[in-house]
Amino acid sequence: MKMIVAVIRPDKFDAVKDALGEKGYFGMTVHNVCGRGEQRGVTLQYRGKPVHVDLIDKIEIQMTTCDEKADEVIDIIQTAAKSGKIGDGRIFVLPVEKAITIRTGEVFY
Repeated sequence: MKMIVAVIRPDKFDAVKDALGEKGYFGMTVHNVCGRGEQRGVTLQYRGKPVHVDLIDKIEIQMTTCDEKADEVIDIIQTAAKSGKIGDGRIFVLPVEKAITIRTGEVFY
């Protein structure tokens, strides 16, 4: 199994969620997060004055899937989340040793 963690722009979340849903991938955990990447924040205008924003709001999506479907999920997220601008986000793929459904006790390897 693989855990896919995608950190994306908030305005791209609905597009990613809809694209995953169209392909039958519905289960996900979503967090509102903030952070910064290589751009080290952005400078915005507030009441006519420049203001440096160090941490930028992002959405983190966590999903688990079988090894065979991981590449498809990654491609869907990457295609739907891409704007072509700096700050589009990152996708991390981690191995999952075991997952257990709490209600039924079902174990997935």
